[in-house]
Amino acid sequence: MIKVGIVGGTGYTGVELLRLLAQHPQAEVAVITSRSESGVRLCDMFPNLRGYYDDLVFSVPDTNVLGSCDVVFFATPHGVAHSLAAELLASGTRVIDLSADFRIKDAQEWAKWYGQPHGAAELLPEAVYGLPEVNREKIKEARLIAVPGCYPTATQLGLIPLLENGLVDPLRLIADCKSGVSGAGRGAKVSSLFTEAGESMMAYSVKGHRHLPEIAQGLRLAAGGEVGLTFVPHLTPMIRGIHATLYASLIDSSIDLQQLQQLYENRYANEPFVDVMPAGSHPETRSVRGANVCRMAIHRPQDGNLIVVLSVIDNLVKGASGQALQNMNILFGLDERLGLGNPGLLP
Repeated sequence: MIKVGIVGGTGYTGVELLRLLAQHPQAEVAVITSRSESGVRLCDMFPNLRGYYDDLVFSVPDTNVLGSCDVVFFATPHGVAHSLAAELLASGTRVIDLSADFRIKDAQEWAKWYGQPHGAAELLPEAVYGLPEVNREKIKEARLIAVPGCYPTATQLGLIPLLENGLVDPLRLIADCKSGVSGAGRGAKVSSLFTEAGESMMAYSVKGHRHLPEIAQGLRLAAGGEVGLTFVPHLTPMIRGIHATLYASLIDSSIDLQQLQQLYENRYANEPFVDVMPAGSHPETRSVRGANVCRMAIHRPQDGNLIVVLSVIDNLVKGASGQALQNMNILFGLDERLGLGNPGLLP
């Protein structure tokens, strides 16, 4: 049985991780921390978990206690894992970080986008970017895993096959992405209130979103060189979900849609959590709600040179906690589907 600790269990990614771990046959949550909720019973805060964690109580983070775990998940704001990760790694505990603390390899680039100095730059060289469809072999040997963000997951999975095969112009990529309100976190914000976000849709951070350097970093690796990416996120009036509409220009116009479809099917044939739908399909966010699946479809409008890839995920599952659990399964040599086999919720 894998002994699990969770730092920061009061946010949406924390409670989603707890929900998924409750179904895992080979993992047990032993420690859950929150400075603000220390002493509060977990099931009193989250009644949906009654009967699963009735004896678990929030405590102040203590590296001695957390260091007794086999793996510790950080479901915390950016910057928190910087101060604790090194000590946990020294104790032999594996660390899986759901924040952005170790996703970007360049410490100065991270500081530019996150507005503070990087607090553990010495750990960046060994941090493994936890996108299983790209880094599965590295994940198996990792001590420190950086779980990808939600927008980066949907966008990279949608564009990687085209870039790996040099089929599109890497300098002319567009990611037009929509997110549910839970992507903004559980903290109280006026912009997330129902009366503000309901019956409305808006773009934000058009000048530059902090997921941009993370996405570009992954796409550069796939392309083997520089990329030019325009990334525009939008807030939509739904609770969960990411819908990424991705645009890329074909270099060779002789390639037809059937060949592109086969390319995607071959690339993801052995990936349990990527579903390439039939050509011309239109994946819906509701089809992946609550599931650790990226569902996508490829289009070539008017048989022109523009390729449109539609990519959908649940931002709290494949975009965060589900992907974190998938990484844990790989890390400990388990079937990576353990605890993640449920289909999406309908309606």
